[in-house]
Amino acid sequence: MAHAHPPAHGFGEAGPPAHAAAHASAEHEYLVTPPGSGHEHTDANVWIIVKFGLWLVISALVIHVGLGFLFALFVKQSEETVVEFPLAGQEHRLPAAPRLQQFPENEFHDFRGREEAVLHQYGWVNKETGVVRMPIDQAMRLAVERGLPARAAQTSAPPPPAGEPAAESAPAQVPGLMPSDSSAGRTMERRRQ
Repeated sequence: MAHAHPPAHGFGEAGPPAHAAAHASAEHEYLVTPPGSGHEHTDANVWIIVKFGLWLVISALVIHVGLGFLFALFVKQSEETVVEFPLAGQEHRLPAAPRLQQFPENEFHDFRGREEAVLHQYGWVNKETGVVRMPIDQAMRLAVERGLPARAAQTSAPPPPAGEPAAESAPAQVPGLMPSDSSAGRTMERRRQ
């Protein structure tokens, strides 16, 4: 006994329904192509698309052939033995006379030696006035021990700006004032803690 298979598209043996409202979903309407239908003949001009493809292939071939010739030219130029810049190939060619520094490497080494000697040895700066130099490490140690010189404290208040009355007697130190950061300590400002 042969069993009947269910229809492939769920439409039954009668085929698709007469109108779209009878379909289960929007996609079911397009599962079967109606007879006599085909592609739109007015949307795309096939000849223009074919011409575009042909010109694309022709231009790609021309570009590749041109690049091949250019690459061959570059290879030929790189294999030539004539040096275009003759001075670039010479390593230790001395310039024409008069030469100011005959051995610059040695002179730099001597210069650094003299500078190191000045930094690390005692010596006279001016014998007449008794000014001497000392090694830098000892000078830094002495600067830490003795401290650096400081500016004397300002005892008088600066004059008031023009147009403002002068204060009778302003105290030298007002509590809550600190040197401002932007003035390197020359002016005072009140800071919140």
